[in-house]
Amino acid sequence: MTKQIVTLNNVSFAYEEQKVLQNINLSINQGDFIGLIGPNGGGKTTLIKLMLGLLPPETGEISFPSSATRSKKKDPSIGYVSQRVRTFNQGFPATVFEVVAMGLTAKIGYFRLMKKHHKEKVEEAIEAVGMKAYMKEKIGDLSGGQQQRVFIARALVNDPKILILDEPTVGIDDKNVKTFYELLKYLHEEKQMTLLLVTHDLQEMKNYVQNVIYINKTIQFSGTTSEYLKLSDAELMEFYTRTTNNNRDGFQ
Repeated sequence: MTKQIVTLNNVSFAYEEQKVLQNINLSINQGDFIGLIGPNGGGKTTLIKLMLGLLPPETGEISFPSSATRSKKKDPSIGYVSQRVRTFNQGFPATVFEVVAMGLTAKIGYFRLMKKHHKEKVEEAIEAVGMKAYMKEKIGDLSGGQQQRVFIARALVNDPKILILDEPTVGIDDKNVKTFYELLKYLHEEKQMTLLLVTHDLQEMKNYVQNVIYINKTIQFSGTTSEYLKLSDAELMEFYTRTTNNNRDGFQ
């Protein structure tokens, strides 16, 4: 039986008078690897904020059927990795271990010492992303790709049911992008992680994600990656022009 992690039923949202999302119906199931794409201004970021509980839906409901708390507002086991590489303070004086350990603050509390099992959890997360050899290195001394791996480990340390990544290859040089996607493939296949990847770069990730959701105010497409790639340019343009006149970078 398919286990649902996040479900959105007829969710809409507006900033003042500007409607951003309309009638979103979406279920993310355990084991999914989804690519979320769409044009700038199409609602991708707002959708993620709604899932994270940072914004309340104007109408509709967001629920977490698999949550032990049965919360309808926010599931604490959602891991989130933002576009940190582009804005990260390179002078931040913390080691890889310390940065990942920050992910446990909500569980441990501020100004409390980590116990042995906490430290083991941090080390496991670091090892899962292939950064064990860098645990004592300063985060600012790492490359963009290495830093992003560390931020993924920080999200993984809480054992999330789903990991949401917001354009995670921003700030990573081209030669390391493929290596990064191989890491996501490993987390999905070997660690059984459920992944939602927000991106503009479908061509780069098309060999990794299983399903694609194209959002432009509403869900214009939801299906397998192979189904999406078979769509004609005319069909893609229709998705794009229904609600926006921006450029086409959302489905490159």
